[in-house]
Amino acid sequence: QVQLVESGGGLVQAGGSLRLSCAASGSIFSINPMGWYRQAPGKQRELVARITRGGTTNYADSVKGRFTISRDNAKNTVYLQMNSLKPEDTGVYYCYALDIIIHRDYWGQGTQVTVSS
Repeated sequence: QVQLVESGGGLVQAGGSLRLSCAASGSIFSINPMGWYRQAPGKQRELVARITRGGTTNYADSVKGRFTISRDNAKNTVYLQMNSLKPEDTGVYYCYALDIIIHRDYWGQGTQVTVSS
């Protein structure tokens, strides 16, 4: 089992910044990659960014150049630095981790990000 605990959401004005953190614990030796998804009201959950243990990253086109995902393998923590936030970034952000051996994904409880115009 893997537990994911997120922190760092909140309310910010457009143009502002937030940093999300996700700490993984439990059976984490085969976790790869980790990342962030988000879900806006009335919309499907979508990938925001993900990162492998080796540092390879992928971003949604809508956040490229504004968001940066990073990972501290020693702390089993992944971060999402969000800059130049827009109202359309509003949603619940979920941390995600994939166990590549048992092919099971894990999700955090979600953290609300609200960007006011």
